Amino acid sequence: MNIPTKMADMKPANISPEEWQARVDLAAVYRLTAHYGWDDVIYNHSSMRVPGEPRMFLMKRHELLYTEVTASNLVKVSMDHDLDEKSGVNRPGFTLHGGVLSAREDVNCAVHVHTNNGMAIGALKGGLRMLSQHSIRFYKRIGYHAYEGITEDFAERERINRDLGKNRAMILNHHGLLTVGKTARESFVLMKTLLDAIDVQLTLEATKGDLVEIPEEICAKTAEQFEHHDSGRGSADWSAYLRTLDKVDTSYRS
Repeated sequence: MNIPTKMADMKPANISPEEWQARVDLAAVYRLTAHYGWDDVIYNHSSMRVPGEPRMFLMKRHELLYTEVTASNLVKVSMDHDLDEKSGVNRPGFTLHGGVLSAREDVNCAVHVHTNNGMAIGALKGGLRMLSQHSIRFYKRIGYHAYEGITEDFAERERINRDLGKNRAMILNHHGLLTVGKTARESFVLMKTLLDAIDVQLTLEATKGDLVEIPEEICAKTAEQFEHHDSGRGSADWSAYLRTLDKVDTSYRS
């Protein structure tokens, strides 16, 4: 398989290197979402702010499968407009992602999924519990948003942003999960960690055994350790995820 040595090798002349990098990274997020089985046919969405154009963002074309998303077929839209499928993007996805990116200048990428376990955790009164190392990443760092129906109403944006706050993750009750970050890597890895934490919790709760939650002082310490990890050696895993994709299909780079 011929794998491009540089992402810029396939860049159209009318797109800046910075935007092209963002496009490749976001296309990789979509492909990785499908690779791990988190996709929902053409639904769910991930988004990326366009470098140099802070009020513009990228998301997939509405009718495409996640495995069909490429850097070049991502749609660039304005978060200040009111769009629906006629513009080529899904309105609920546009409403959610445009609202979050508009409110959080520190966020450049958002990932949203509707996995069964993600919806299940949003129907449990206790929410995410500190039962694993994965869950500690979100210790006092996760929001909860009450279900209001399909996210088509722009008025819901204010409540979504309020419930997300300054956190990097949110459980949308009865709906799914949202993670946000400065980079595609950060948002994707947070989502993978959150889903893994949820899987562990639901498995443990299904045993009906007595569960031991991690003490708060250990949670606080470990959560800070994760923040240092993510800003340091943790970032090295993104290239490994891309190599995983390249072994299967490099078309996301095109």
